[in-house]
Amino acid sequence: MRQPMMLIALSTLGACASPLPPVDPKQAWVDLYTTTPGRVIMADRLDGKRLDDGRYFQVTPGKHELVVRFDYEIYSGGITTDPRDRTCYLTVRFDNFKAGERYRLEARAPVMEPQVLLYDGNRKVVVNEPSEVFCIP
Repeated sequence: MRQPMMLIALSTLGACASPLPPVDPKQAWVDLYTTTPGRVIMADRLDGKRLDDGRYFQVTPGKHELVVRFDYEIYSGGITTDPRDRTCYLTVRFDNFKAGERYRLEARAPVMEPQVLLYDGNRKVVVNEPSEVFCIP
């Protein structure tokens, strides 16, 4: 009984460590990044469809809607109060993705409110705030 369970657990972990697919030069690639260690950003939906791999977006040229899940801690104040986890879904709309370009979507929460920036390949900001924000709690 232990051996089959161990094999299932190991095969599940292997999926998390799988390599990224090759970059398609006919599409735009969007890397995900957060400025603070311990925070998590994952690709959730592309143009309304849920993604299988949350580590990146790869999109055709043109207009797209990207939704990322951003997990971070918030502090409610007080010395003895422990931080709480907060999950937000941030929607970014951009009309001009270019084939072969590598973009960077960067999430942060400087004053416990989520922000997102989208940079083009030249590190120029092309989107400086989310179109929509939905947070739990």
